[in-house]
Amino acid sequence: MKRVKVLGAGPSGLTAAVNLVKAGYRVEVFEKKRSVGQRFNGDLQGLENWSDKEDVRRMLKNMNLNINFDFSPFSELTISNVSREVSFSFEKPAFYLVRRGPVSGSLDKGLLEQSLDSGVDIHFDESIPEEDADIVATGPNPKKTPAIVRGICFYTNIDDIAIIIFNNDTAYKGYSYLLVSDGYGCMCTVTFEKFERVDRCFKETKKAFFHMVNLDVENCRKIAGIGSFSVNGVFEKDGRLYVGEAAGLQDFLWGFGIKRALTSGYLAAKSLIEEKDYREIARDYFKNKLKASLVNRFLWESLGTKDYSLILDVLENTSNPLNFLFSFHNFNLLQRSLYPLALQYVKRKNRNLEL
Repeated sequence: MKRVKVLGAGPSGLTAAVNLVKAGYRVEVFEKKRSVGQRFNGDLQGLENWSDKEDVRRMLKNMNLNINFDFSPFSELTISNVSREVSFSFEKPAFYLVRRGPVSGSLDKGLLEQSLDSGVDIHFDESIPEEDADIVATGPNPKKTPAIVRGICFYTNIDDIAIIIFNNDTAYKGYSYLLVSDGYGCMCTVTFEKFERVDRCFKETKKAFFHMVNLDVENCRKIAGIGSFSVNGVFEKDGRLYVGEAAGLQDFLWGFGIKRALTSGYLAAKSLIEEKDYREIARDYFKNKLKASLVNRFLWESLGTKDYSLILDVLENTSNPLNFLFSFHNFNLLQRSLYPLALQYVKRKNRNLEL
C-alpha cells in the first residue's frame, strides 16, 4: 500500500484523503487543531452552482463524496443596494447552503465521518513540517488576504431567505448577506480593503437587514474569517501538491471557495492515482476561472459606485442570470481582452498577492 501524508483536515485535504483510500492508498491526515472546521463557528456558506455546467450534486457524486451533511438548495435570491431590491427565481439551484465548523450537520463533520468510515488515519492536535507532506491543505495564508468577513449566526423563526446587499457602507467593495435555512441564519459583511472599516460596515449591515426583514434573532454567535487568492499560486513544489486556499484557489469577486477546495482535493488524489501531472490537471481546470475572477474584481471596482446601481441594472436586465454568471466565471472574450489591464490594476492595489 502506498502511503500519503496530508497536512490539513479541511474540505480539500479530506476530499483527497477519501479518494486515495478508496483507491487502495494508506492515508494519514495531520491536523494541528483539535477537530475539523475550527476556523468556523456554524457559519452558513454557499457552494455556487453557476461556474460549471454540471450541478454541484453530480460533482460531489463524481468526487466519490456523499451528502451526509446539511445541504439546502436555493433557487430564489434577492439583491439590494439598500435603496432598491431585485428578486430572482431560477430554474435550478443557484447555490447550495452548507454549515461550517465543528458542529452537527456541518460539511466539515460530514467529510470527517466519510474519511473515518473509509479508513483514513487522522491525527488531531498534531502537525508535520510542510516539506514532509505529500498534499498541503493548510487553508488561507494570512499574508495574502484580500477580504475579511465579520458576522453572526443565530436561530430564527422566519422562512428560508437569501438576500445580498451591494453597498460600500455595509460592505466596502464587497457585499453583505443574510441567509436563513430551516430556522438557522447567518448575517455577514465581506469587506475588501480598508479592513479597519469592517466593524462599522457590519453595524450598517445589521441596520439594513433589520429594516428589510422582520427578523428575530436568538442564540447569536459571532463569526469571522479571511480568504486567500492567487492567479499564479503554487500547485506543486518539490513533489508536494497544494490544494484549496493553500494554492490560492478562491473566487476574487465574491469569495466562493468551497467547491474549488473540494475539486482541487479530488484532482490531487486523481493525479496520484493515475500518475498524472497535478500542475497540468489543476491549471487546465482552474487557470481561466482564476483569471476570470481577477477581471471580475477589476470590473466590480471600476463600475461599482457607492451603491452599485449600474451592476444592479445589469443583473436585473439579464435574461438568464445563471448563464450570465457562467460566462463571467469562465474567461469570456471580454475578460480576455481586459485581462492585461485588470492584472496591472490588481497588482498595484494588492502587492501581497501572487499575481
